[in-house]
Amino acid sequence: MVKPKSDPGAARTLAVAGELRVVLGKLKRRLREELHMGELTWSQVSVLGHLERGGPATVTTLALAEGVRPQSMGATVAVLQTAGLVSGAPDPNDGRQTVISLTAACRDLIKASRAAREDWLFRSMRANLTPAERKQLANAVELLKRIADS
Repeated sequence: MVKPKSDPGAARTLAVAGELRVVLGKLKRRLREELHMGELTWSQVSVLGHLERGGPATVTTLALAEGVRPQSMGATVAVLQTAGLVSGAPDPNDGRQTVISLTAACRDLIKASRAAREDWLFRSMRANLTPAERKQLANAVELLKRIADS
């Protein structure tokens, strides 16, 4: 890493990196407030997100992805099954395993939650930013995508 004291550009970039980390954390927390996923815990929401992004998975695979023991994941999946958000089917490759999938009701809930968060962002951007600032933000989103993909 370049020492910020010897490179003023690096010092400013380091400061922006810190500010960006803080503001992104605040935005993430604010979006979580708009999640509207009922009484689900964050770990349950995380499992649903993993299944949505990665498709059906076994309890063992989910446990590895979430960094928990299979027994703990089994309990989480059981709660989600009872709530009607996931269903299980025998693994076609290993009949001893069960493949967990999102239900149609869960997909609808995720879609509605995503729409609510996007609506909050839309309303907030319209209320708090000028048209020129919204254009700046659109440009910044492209830059953030490049950083995220690096």
